[in-house]
Amino acid sequence: MDKQLVDLFIKNAIAEDVGDGDHTSLSTIPAGTQGKAQLIVKEDGILAGVELALEIFRQIDPALQVEVFLKDGDAVKVGDIAFVVAGSTHAILLAERLVLNCMQRMSGIATKTHRIVTLLKPYKTQILDTRKTTPGLRYLEKWAVKIGGGVNHRIGLYDMILIKDNHVDYAGGIANAIEATNSYLAQNHKQLDIEIEVRNLAELRQVLATGKVNRIMLDNFEPKLLKEAVKLIDGRFITEASGGIVEANVADYAACGVDYISMGALTHSVKSLDLSLKAC
Repeated sequence: MDKQLVDLFIKNAIAEDVGDGDHTSLSTIPAGTQGKAQLIVKEDGILAGVELALEIFRQIDPALQVEVFLKDGDAVKVGDIAFVVAGSTHAILLAERLVLNCMQRMSGIATKTHRIVTLLKPYKTQILDTRKTTPGLRYLEKWAVKIGGGVNHRIGLYDMILIKDNHVDYAGGIANAIEATNSYLAQNHKQLDIEIEVRNLAELRQVLATGKVNRIMLDNFEPKLLKEAVKLIDGRFITEASGGIVEANVADYAACGVDYISMGALTHSVKSLDLSLKAC
């Protein structure tokens, strides 16, 4: 867990929700009231966000006591109890929605990722996330992908070079883009991996002729064409398939021999896992 990022997220999320006070709890429950609540699983899946929930409780009220029964990455079924939190009822209620919002979304992402990882077990291919994340939640969503067994792609624009179609077009072609990138990295004393996206075999051949990259993204290649592209690359570069790949066809793409498959659907349109935090 990146404590600095998580602390900032929790601080902003609490401020957004609480404003000048939780007036419902303050008006209905006497100050000092103590209670317990349990996190109940209402849908089968992979649990994620427990470590984050513990940090949320700690920041809202360090006196809260949490007994944990299930950890991040555990397979869960309906009726399981992930943890019980005890202490100030005002603090529990203040944390309730933030904990649920985070854990439900993270668990949904981890569950979907785990399903796809399971489908890919017969192949060498690993599943990657993308930058198609919810603004402000990228770290949590990519954390959930890892919990589900996936691999994080670049975190943002700063930790890897990814030359996409628009970059190529604006740069005046593939060779220009690659040469300019290598010059930029040398001049600025930066060591970043370079990946380039290609849209067809003609562009792939240009990349192979130019070299000076680490990874080639084969975008919107149908399986038959993807297999031909992988054969052309012949292990000289790391390969990644993307575009139009979903859970139903991911194994077809993996069978083509690519090293990675990137799927925006892991984070941009995932269904949250049903969880509930109830007084007990």
